[in-house]
Amino acid sequence: MQKINIGIIGFGNIGSAVADAIEKNQLSIAANTGFELIVNKVCDVRKIKTSYSLTPNPYTLIEDPAIDIIVEAMGGENPALKVILAALNAGKSVVTPNKEVIAKHLPEIIEVAQKNMVLVLFEAAVGGGIPILRSLKEDLAGNRISEVYGIVNGTTNYILTRMTEEGMEFDAALKIAQVKGYAEPNPKADIEGYDASYKAAILASVAFGAKVDWKAVEFEGITGIAIEDILYASEIGYKIKLLAVAKLINDKLDVRVYPCLVPCSHPLSSVSDNYNAIYVKADPVGDLMYYGQGAGGGPTASAIIADIIAAARSKIQETSYKLQTYKTANASQSEARYYLRLQAPDTCGVLAGISKTFADHDVSIAAVMQKETIGNKATIVILLHKVREDNLNKAIAALKKSAVVNKICNLIRII
Repeated sequence: MQKINIGIIGFGNIGSAVADAIEKNQLSIAANTGFELIVNKVCDVRKIKTSYSLTPNPYTLIEDPAIDIIVEAMGGENPALKVILAALNAGKSVVTPNKEVIAKHLPEIIEVAQKNMVLVLFEAAVGGGIPILRSLKEDLAGNRISEVYGIVNGTTNYILTRMTEEGMEFDAALKIAQVKGYAEPNPKADIEGYDASYKAAILASVAFGAKVDWKAVEFEGITGIAIEDILYASEIGYKIKLLAVAKLINDKLDVRVYPCLVPCSHPLSSVSDNYNAIYVKADPVGDLMYYGQGAGGGPTASAIIADIIAAARSKIQETSYKLQTYKTANASQSEARYYLRLQAPDTCGVLAGISKTFADHDVSIAAVMQKETIGNKATIVILLHKVREDNLNKAIAALKKSAVVNKICNLIRII
């Protein structure tokens, strides 16, 4: 039985969950893998009660020759990046659930890991306990992956679920998410799309072996989604989800995060509450969907322990892992279908004026529905055929200046 000594830097919810799971399942892990995992030391700046040897200095663990693998569970970009690089330079493999530092610095981190013939593994950075990254990298290695997209943020999915199933306004649903612990007191990273953008970058990096500049990832959150959009989408057979999307279009990389109308017939539409699901399109396997709990101590600990075991077993794959540079797809030339909600004067000729403006910019209307009228203003919902983004933007700009539209309320992609 080979002993693997582990140092955990950051002993909050995630770090402590990893230690607890290792202790609880130590016999099962040993029987399944032949490794005896031992949490040797932990690091946290807080004075906390623990049975483990505790230090506030992460370099005490990094410089300890008895520790084989470092688990970085601090979160955030700094000082986590320095800690990870220091551990790798000290010849220790690193396992981390830190999506932000991986999304922003993966090429640098991999280069340092390869230089020192050690591993950096980050399965828990996307999808919690869902083994999506390992599947993309190993199980689907014989496939050509063309697209990876899905629900990767449990907070926003919980909020949208409450809005859909209970008719709640956004603010009310957010408050409930905060009470239940699904949303932070400051929910900006989740509801504005930052968290999902980190995960989209990581998915693209792993699925396509790509160098992804996180700063180039376009993203938007769900703060603009109103209960009207939820209701109108439901009437026409759709649910609104926040999707992280990574795809190759003619060997050009397109990575984005945006709310999207998902048909009720699509498997992603049934993913509710704080669950995650990632959909993969590949050849020859076809379409796959990975589903499970996307956050929380237990699921995240499961992914981290799997990475610890992988690091203990072998370093061959990661040290030979190369990231390549792709050209970025021109977002203005991408095509999609759209849902448009607007307010217009309740007078004759409005729909004709809207139709003419769209036709002038090569935008084709699929369906039009006039909803409630308040005073002399009517709400109109328009579904568009597939259209180039630059043409649509020009049409929307023209509508905003026209007399036939009072207000563009929302514009949402349709999957």
